[in-house]
Amino acid sequence: MKPKYQIITDEIKSKILSGEFSVGERIPTEAAMQNQYQVSRDTVRKAILELSNEGFLRSEKGSGTYVSNQYQSKSDRASNNKIIGVITTYISDYIFPSIIRGIESRLNEDDYSLLLASTNNDVEQEKKALEMMMSYGVDGLIIEPTKSNLYNPNIAYYLSFKEQGIPFIMINAYYEELDVPFLCLDDVQSSYLAANELISKGHTQIGIIAKMDDLQGKYRMKGYIKALEEAKLRFQPNLVLSFTTETKSDLSINLHHFLNENKDMLTAIVCYNDEVGLEVANVCKQIGISVPDKLSIIGQDNSYISQNANIKLTTLTHPQEKMGRDAADWVLKKLQGRKNLSEETYYQPVLVDGETVKDKLS
Repeated sequence: MKPKYQIITDEIKSKILSGEFSVGERIPTEAAMQNQYQVSRDTVRKAILELSNEGFLRSEKGSGTYVSNQYQSKSDRASNNKIIGVITTYISDYIFPSIIRGIESRLNEDDYSLLLASTNNDVEQEKKALEMMMSYGVDGLIIEPTKSNLYNPNIAYYLSFKEQGIPFIMINAYYEELDVPFLCLDDVQSSYLAANELISKGHTQIGIIAKMDDLQGKYRMKGYIKALEEAKLRFQPNLVLSFTTETKSDLSINLHHFLNENKDMLTAIVCYNDEVGLEVANVCKQIGISVPDKLSIIGQDNSYISQNANIKLTTLTHPQEKMGRDAADWVLKKLQGRKNLSEETYYQPVLVDGETVKDKLS
């Protein structure tokens, strides 16, 4: 557990970095903070001293304690190092290494360095990453949003970056509450193509495994529903299995129940991504459902895990390295003063044939 003075330090710093306390503004009095945090005067003073030493606060005798401009000047000096911050949900697995590789290759061409942070799709970790980027003084940012289908409590940080003129672009998703530039796969089209492929093979009982705390999951669900509607197939809630970041660890157990309960009806599944698709294939093997003879599976994203698995997964493409490179290029052009840059880019997916889809009639 954090010491009480550290809790006060972190909260005041967050309010400064998010713009809730602006430069030159007087923060609450020591007495007010004592009452607010239910701590001693010494604890409050220790927090103020630490923030003053870091350049966030300055005290004026007989007047009060104010937000200093020193932390801004630190950021200005740091920005001379030509650094672009990159915040992703994850770093070392799935498609993220390819995205980062694309970013790094473009930044190297203009002698920019990369400052990397991950959130593990947790908003509190996203907050810490944003504060780090702001206090470090990055020149620009590339961000993969955290839990993009839910309300984000860190919106103030993004608005603060905007106010300071620090360019940023979002990848894979965006926050619908904000008017921001983004680069995304056309996720609606991806699931639409996946479902249509299964429909064209004669499947009518098609399920979906959907991750619902991310915008990609919301739009991939939309594409699946669109394909069913066009084919005049009934949407069946019992053929939908949803999960979130927190419940992902239970996915294998839940898949056992889901597949056993629906094995006499279900003939095909659209999966949120390749990772989920391979997990479905693995559970099918455990419970004796033959893929694709009894169940056809389509993943999404054409990740390295789908390319190197024991079974070649039918999937849809994702731009991966190109998306990373394009994001870095956008930020660099913005820093060079280029205007009329595209604010919204959707990459079109393409079906990649594999071994996990079979014609229902064959």
